[in-house]
Amino acid sequence: MENLIQDIEILGEGRIPTEEVKTTADYNSGNKRKLYIESYGCQMNFSDSEIVASILHKEGFDTTSDIAQADLIFLNTCSIREKAEQTVRNRLNHINGLKKKKPEMMVGVLGCMAERLKTKLLEEEKIVDLIAGPDAYRDLPQLISQVDEGSKAVNTFLSREETYADISPVRLNSNGVTAFISIMRGCDNMCSFCVVPFTRGRERSRDPHSIVTEARQLFEQGYREVTLLGQNVDSYKWSEEENNKARLEKIEAGGVVNFANLLERVAQIHPNLRVRFSTSHPKDITDDVLLAMAKHENICKNIHLPVQSGSSRILELMNRGYTREWYLDRVKSIRAILGDECGITSDMIAGFCTETDEEHQQTISLMEQVQYDFSFMFFYSERPGTLAAKKYTDDIPLEIKKKRLDEIIKKQTELSTLRNQKDLNKIHKVLIEGPSRRSEDFLQGRNSANKVVIFPKGTKKKGEYTNVVVESCSPATLFGRIID
Repeated sequence: MENLIQDIEILGEGRIPTEEVKTTADYNSGNKRKLYIESYGCQMNFSDSEIVASILHKEGFDTTSDIAQADLIFLNTCSIREKAEQTVRNRLNHINGLKKKKPEMMVGVLGCMAERLKTKLLEEEKIVDLIAGPDAYRDLPQLISQVDEGSKAVNTFLSREETYADISPVRLNSNGVTAFISIMRGCDNMCSFCVVPFTRGRERSRDPHSIVTEARQLFEQGYREVTLLGQNVDSYKWSEEENNKARLEKIEAGGVVNFANLLERVAQIHPNLRVRFSTSHPKDITDDVLLAMAKHENICKNIHLPVQSGSSRILELMNRGYTREWYLDRVKSIRAILGDECGITSDMIAGFCTETDEEHQQTISLMEQVQYDFSFMFFYSERPGTLAAKKYTDDIPLEIKKKRLDEIIKKQTELSTLRNQKDLNKIHKVLIEGPSRRSEDFLQGRNSANKVVIFPKGTKKKGEYTNVVVESCSPATLFGRIID
């Protein structure tokens, strides 16, 4: 369990977790210079790396999967916890060895860590040539030119308008079936534990026409699932009056588009295009969103609804904007409108400042009441610059944090098993994403509730839908066979 605790990702609001570091794939169009990107942290970072690759492809860079062949190395970083930043520093030490063999190699740090540390990173990590924050990627060609001329280059300006809406991302390491579409950037919620508002800036929503166009193009290219990304998708709002230069078919009087409207527009592209979204905020998700999900079969029945704590007092200290009762009322609406088969997942923080044993037990009891399908669980780690770091003392001993996290993990494993057992002997519509990781004789895909389903491949192929009857399960996976 100790090793499991050490491997748990610590995430902020709207952070879409991953268990791996993603690197660029080989793309050769004849450009002379080679770009290599490693992306850390959340899916927003992976999406941003696709934007970076698109911008630099036009500037004469192809991507490579071989770091030793790269002329330009970017680490697209996460700053959500100390371990994430230390991982990047360790990686820079390794790259330093490569640069000694190839001195002309350029090294840059992008993303949230770049935004948080800015020029301090150049002083601490001598091999870093370039620093660019999440809103500065259009400036990368100019920054690279500065480095080519022998100077260090920095741009960490946070924008109130930048959404990269006009840039077609280069799909890095794509399976050709699923893709991510960023619908907004930044965050206006000032959760006391979270560094995201300081590293990604204020909320701004992307023009819905560009979102629908990107989703339609992906479908025409053979993709069959899109995930709409945002730190808080439920606060998506685009106004024709405020953005009069953008094109929009009026949906409502005044041309205002909210997240429920946007969901429906994307779902209407084609019934065979699945639509997912992440992340929802409990204080903002509305019944209109739930009703849109119920109306369209191709809007997946899965909601990531981070609770963080089951204690109203702790939620207030976290500045979450809701109480335990409010959260449970939202879950009640989800079950009433979408039924018990809708997957609900969450984030949990153990050992936040001043948390008592009783308040920890309130988190456990809330988990039992909601019956989460899955959760991302971690103990509190103070981040410099956050409101919690300024206002509260990190006063829960590490051994108590780990003990509480251990109990949360064990409870979630129990709940995941119970929820998966409810899927036994039921037929699930599965979008096939490719072969199973363990055997080429099996395929894997996901059902509407975002659960991984593994089954013998038969004659089915990646990108197809198939019906699978589930015959067994583990806490994390469903196993079955195809039925026609």
